Amino acid sequence: MKRPQGFDRQEVPASAPAPLRQEPEARDEQRRESAPARGVGTVTEPIPVIADPSAAQPVDAEPTRPARADRPTDTSPYSRLPTNREIDKALRAARRERKRLERGEVRRFTKRSRRRRIAWLAAGAVVAGLVLSVALIAYSPLLALKHIQVTGTSRLDAKAVEKKLSDQLGTPLPLLDQAGISSDLAAFPLIRSYTVESHPPDSIIVRVVERQPVGVIQQGAAYTLVDAAKVPISSSEKRPDGYPLIAASGGAADVDADSGFAAAASVLSALPADVLAQVDTIAAKTKDDVSFTLRGNGATVVWGSAEDSSLKAADLGALLKSAPGSSRYDVSSPHSVTTG
Repeated sequence: MKRPQGFDRQEVPASAPAPLRQEPEARDEQRRESAPARGVGTVTEPIPVIADPSAAQPVDAEPTRPARADRPTDTSPYSRLPTNREIDKALRAARRERKRLERGEVRRFTKRSRRRRIAWLAAGAVVAGLVLSVALIAYSPLLALKHIQVTGTSRLDAKAVEKKLSDQLGTPLPLLDQAGISSDLAAFPLIRSYTVESHPPDSIIVRVVERQPVGVIQQGAAYTLVDAAKVPISSSEKRPDGYPLIAASGGAADVDADSGFAAAASVLSALPADVLAQVDTIAAKTKDDVSFTLRGNGATVVWGSAEDSSLKAADLGALLKSAPGSSRYDVSSPHSVTTG
């Protein structure tokens, strides 16, 4: 009995690998080589059965997906490690980002202090600008001295003083030579003190206080008018009218406070104008024995020391009115005055 074709082929197990698919030309060549010579009773060559490729895989196995050209075959995280250059670049970018964030936080938390600092800087700039502007204007020729005015003179010639100070003309007001002005005014003994007032843009006013004569001292045949500091004011051969003759020894109070001249000058400065006009001569050997004579009747006034001069002057004024014909007035003790 003839077997069906392909009955005698061996069963291929499911786990056996699938035979490789051959090309038609290779299969025909193989058949021709393996086919026996045709003759009587030959058996037809069985048709090979090609196993299903999917049969070689387990039932629960996931089917293999074809690889895509744009997707790498190996998806492992260690398939490609970054280079040192890429790592450095990433670190630099991270540092820059961190610094940017830190700067933003710093600016946010220091906003108030920055505003305060800006305000102070602006105020300082304004003050510096003003100072610079004032300095430029003050030391520029715009404030050069052109006019000098002298006031307060009676015995002095104001024009002579202005001429003496003319060497300061052309100097900016802030740069006036104060020592030079003092040296120029020292040439006028009548000037006791002075002040200089600047009047921008180009003027100054010199206010002079003249020395006030208190009496006359005799030096040989000459009579010298002096002030309380014994500074000579003028000199003449004739005794000036209206001033007492001082017969006292010693220097002024700034030189010798206990001298007779210092005591006599202090008494004359304390006398009222109506009483001072009656004084003819004043003498003082020491500071405690001041006395003077009056014009007209030649009465003598015993003053004593220069202490309590204001009270003694009031007592003397009262005595001159109550006893005008007396030849002696003793006010050395202001609480116990006598006349004679």
